[in-house]
This record gives sequence, structure tokens and C-alpha cells, in this order.
Amino acid sequence: MRLDRLLLPVSVAALCMTSLHGAYADNGEKLFMERCAMCHGADAKGSGPLAGKSNPPTPDLTTAAFRKRLADYPGVIVSSVILRPNGDLIPRTLKDNGYRLPPHAWTVKDFRDLNEYLSGVIHRSN
Repeated sequence: MRLDRLLLPVSVAALCMTSLHGAYADNGEKLFMERCAMCHGADAKGSGPLAGKSNPPTPDLTTAAFRKRLADYPGVIVSSVILRPNGDLIPRTLKDNGYRLPPHAWTVKDFRDLNEYLSGVIHRSN
């Protein structure tokens, strides 16, 4: 078999995987910026405009403690979105500050994309 016949399928597969990864990252970033950054900040350091308006204050997701928690419990980001600490802390904080967040029908893909994007942000920040 000629080498060029072998390399073409491998090259096409690599390009497809790269663009899929980019699509996941784009969706994760979009979700984070639209639904999380108002509190956590674009840098995930708890620096968004509503960060100090919740009780307890919005955590910095880039700390060593949170990175350890993410390593120990890989689904911690997703579970935080699903479980919403203190019952309705997130919706209450948004409502109390006049911030209207449109409803979102979360999919498994959304959770995976958000987790992948935020994991990358957290690991790159240090």
C-alpha cells in the first residue's frame, strides 16, 4: 500500500476531530459567557459584575482548591449547575439584581461542552 493512500484518511480524520473539538469548545464558551460569567467573570475568578452580590460570594474557580476538587470530582462543574447550591441561590441572586436569564433546556452535550471549556480555563489560569 502506498503511504499517500494511508495518510489521506488519517489526515481527514484528524481535521474532523479538530473541528469537532473546536465546536465543543465554542458551545462551552458560549454557555459560560451567557450563563455564568455575570457572576464568575470571563476569567472564572469570581470577578463578574454580580460576584459580590450573592451570599456566599461567587467563588474563584481558578484556585488550587477548586482545581483539586475538579480533579477529585470530575463532574463538579456540571453538578453545580444542576444542583444549584443552597437551593435557589443562583436564580435568586440573578432575580434580586434584576438580571433576566432566559431559560435553557440543558442537554448532555451542553454539560460536556461547558465542563470541557471551563476545565481548560481553570487549568490555563495557573
